[in-house]
Amino acid sequence: MPSRLNPEDQKRVDQYLSAPQHQVERQPFRPWLLLLLAVVVVIGLGLLSRLLARLVL
Repeated sequence: MPSRLNPEDQKRVDQYLSAPQHQVERQPFRPWLLLLLAVVVVIGLGLLSRLLARLVL
């Protein structure tokens, strides 16, 4: 896909993206870990709400 920028602007964009602060290594995305975290939070909040209900009632 050709760039819609003129060559001067494209050069500035390339320089910006090649700066060291934009070259951060990231860990791979793990959807199962995110799902596990969401389940743990939901269960934890459910248990907390049951505890609070027993204390109030």
